[in-house]
Amino acid sequence: MKKEEANIKAYEQNYTTMVPGSFAKKMRTCVIWQFIRFIAINLKMLVVVSKSH
Repeated sequence: MKKEEANIKAYEQNYTTMVPGSFAKKMRTCVIWQFIRFIAINLKMLVVVSKSH
């Protein structure tokens, strides 16, 4: 075990995960925003693929 990991104990109060806020939850469930993200990701993929061919 590394020296840094010695002080971290799982399942303690300090060992928690991030919880999304209300804005993040709204953006994840908004269909319009998801469609915009879908288009943006596809455009990025087209750029990457066009560079390789």
